[in-house]
Amino acid sequence: MIIGVGIDVAEIDRFADAMERTPGMAARLFVERELLLPSGERRGMASLAARFAAKEALAKALGAPGGMYWTDAEVITEDSGRPRLSVRGTVAARAAELGVRQWHVSLSHDAGVASAVVIAEG
Repeated sequence: MIIGVGIDVAEIDRFADAMERTPGMAARLFVERELLLPSGERRGMASLAARFAAKEALAKALGAPGGMYWTDAEVITEDSGRPRLSVRGTVAARAAELGVRQWHVSLSHDAGVASAVVIAEG
């Protein structure tokens, strides 16, 4: 059963400007692993913007409650390249309240826009 669906878009240049203007923003939004590619190189802005969009979409799928921490949701890239969500803390607690057992996530970026769709399934 689908419990919630969320979608979000982020303009990549605007996101990059905000990251540059706001010291510490990356640490508030992402866990360290999300900032790096599997090779250990720094992840590009389009990829980070898509991950931010996924976290926004996740919040929407959970009804956009307050009090959740960005770093309690992590977008992980599987060896195949497929993204998946890992949740803990405040996000896991809200998901448990709603009966979420599984997540589905899709990320994309093109033409200066990053997007994400998240489905919460119970």
